[in-house]
Amino acid sequence: NITGYFSYGPEYEILQSVTFVLLGTVFSTVTGLPWGLYSTFVIEDRHGFNKQTLGFYFKDLAKKFVVTQLISLPVAAGLLYIIKAGGDYFFIYAWLFTFVVTMGLIFIYADYIAPLFDRFTPLPDGDLRTQIETLAASIDFPLYKIFVVEGSKRSSHSNAYFFGFYKNKRIVLFDTLLEENPVNKEAAAGEAAGEGSSEDSSDTASEPEQKGEGDAKEEGEKKKKIGCSNEEILAVLGHELGHWKLGHNLKNIIISQVNTFLCFFLFALLSNWKELYAAFGFPDSQPALIGLLIIFQFIFSPYNELLSFLMTVLSRRFEFQADTFALGLNKGADLCTALIKLNKDNLGFPVHDWLYAAWHYSHPGLLERLRALDYKQKEQ
Repeated sequence: NITGYFSYGPEYEILQSVTFVLLGTVFSTVTGLPWGLYSTFVIEDRHGFNKQTLGFYFKDLAKKFVVTQLISLPVAAGLLYIIKAGGDYFFIYAWLFTFVVTMGLIFIYADYIAPLFDRFTPLPDGDLRTQIETLAASIDFPLYKIFVVEGSKRSSHSNAYFFGFYKNKRIVLFDTLLEENPVNKEAAAGEAAGEGSSEDSSDTASEPEQKGEGDAKEEGEKKKKIGCSNEEILAVLGHELGHWKLGHNLKNIIISQVNTFLCFFLFALLSNWKELYAAFGFPDSQPALIGLLIIFQFIFSPYNELLSFLMTVLSRRFEFQADTFALGLNKGADLCTALIKLNKDNLGFPVHDWLYAAWHYSHPGLLERLRALDYKQKEQ
């Protein structure tokens, strides 16, 4: 075999495993490329969402691949080393290692990873910024910065989220979420001031300008139909901040870490089962990476499906709770109109089979959320 030809014996297991991970990632990237291109440049483009050029798509794909490998390969090597050298209690060290890596990535993501892919611009001073700061202060949210991310260079889908540790919380608004983007206004004002203008113009120049006004007006009316007003953005943020106030993110982290510890513990119990490796073509060796793949991908498959369903149920419950929290901030009516606008802008279909949605959708459908909000409002 290849390892024997190059004189790579069992002592090179970590190097072999990391190489296997790299080759596996290359294979999945290449085989998934046609589907990614079709999804982006056919399906998304057909419905008016795609804003990428082919060059931008491949540049983005290359950056994602490089960044992923720079992170995943050292992490994989470290985890395999711990499994091989950690002794009987390696599962504890493996869990601690993955916990530190996860928290570290969350910590550095905002400053070092996300800016590699998107441009984050501080939200300029104005009514929206003042209203967001007031909203955050009203619930003691430790707001540090507010950014507008240029999501429109990829897609016209819209979103808003927050991230950060402790008192370093940041709110991020997609530019596609904003009905009127103050970042674009500020940039346009700066360009206009720099260029200067001349009031004199000939009659031949004024006629095309008048024709363009009608087109500009029509285009402006179309743009107004996309995105949310300031009040609706505040309602959406009230929902997102509800997740923080109600501890949903912390609960998800705790559940994730308990699950990770349990999986490593069960892996430790099964990892020395020689018959398991022999059944998958490894009668004479027990590579740690193969054990991880077999146990996590196959042995845990029923457990993973059950856990996925329970997490979906929990996520839907959290979404209803966050909506109720926004309602308590007197944002109920604005949240309803925001949900309708976002569903329309993203071409969402409001009707779903309840059984399919319960298994697959982490967020309730539009009609479910509107009915729940209406019920809560009538209770008040």
